[in-house]
Amino acid sequence: MRPDLTDVQLLRELEPVVERNLNRHLSMRKDWNPHDYIPWSDGKNYYALGGQDWHPDESKLSEVARVAMLQNLLTEDNLPSYHREIAMNFSLDGAWGQWVNRWTAEENRHGIALRDYLVVTRAIDPVELEQLRIEQMTRGFSPGQNDQGDSNLFATSLFDSVIYVTFQELATRVSHRNTGKACNESVADQLLARVSADENLHMIFYRDVSAAGFDIAPDQAMHSLHHVLRNFKMPGYTVPEFRRKAVIIAVGGVYDPRIHLDDVVMPVLKKWRIFEREDFTGEAARMRDDLGVLVEELEEASQKFEESKQRRLEREARKAERLAGKR
Repeated sequence: MRPDLTDVQLLRELEPVVERNLNRHLSMRKDWNPHDYIPWSDGKNYYALGGQDWHPDESKLSEVARVAMLQNLLTEDNLPSYHREIAMNFSLDGAWGQWVNRWTAEENRHGIALRDYLVVTRAIDPVELEQLRIEQMTRGFSPGQNDQGDSNLFATSLFDSVIYVTFQELATRVSHRNTGKACNESVADQLLARVSADENLHMIFYRDVSAAGFDIAPDQAMHSLHHVLRNFKMPGYTVPEFRRKAVIIAVGGVYDPRIHLDDVVMPVLKKWRIFEREDFTGEAARMRDDLGVLVEELEEASQKFEESKQRRLEREARKAERLAGKR
């Protein structure tokens, strides 16, 4: 059995793959300008410049859309932490470094565009948004972070990082796209479609680099895949009141257990042929089998959520009927 490769060895062996995928990314990417997707004519001054500060009645978005937009933006705001994480794990040398910096530059425009849209359209309280931004960025982010913000839950390796961001980028793409639809507003839908397209190309890069990693060191990669999926959390879980917001987002159909399983987990596992490969041995083979168990658990959780969601919607419908009857 081949001994585990060090991260330095993996970086070196994967660099040609990174260079090819970087060149492909640069040939496929479509540059866009955040300012083109902001309805500037809808804007007006706030109190400090003689205008009026925000009032809840000014928001034209539904609760689901507001919460999802806020969650997405606060997730994007932690870009400095994400840059630090991938720079530490991928290095800033050669093709790896070129990718890290290109990825960061493209990701940065997402937060710019989302914030401009929300502030100009007065969809969300900008004071609360700034307070949450400061708190979220102060907490930072690490894939090994626990609910209290401590970063020592588990150590991360190169494989941990590149496999984690494959799922995370796909989940983010799905979340942004569904949020755009939930906004029921053409400008927001166009903006989030552009953001989603970026996230999709980023996912493809990480997915294909990971695929090469499975070919180079299948058992080692499987250990990381099992580790990542058994402990998976989205970067936004450090956002204040995450659990409450996650429920609103899930019930609203933006991102729920079924979407996570069908649109995020399974497409990647199928692309990597995880359940078809025969090159896993020993503990790695047992971990692959346990991923089959995890998929069954996620399926059961999805069914339970759908049943719970239906009961909740029925309760809300009955409550609305009662209120209507009292008028």
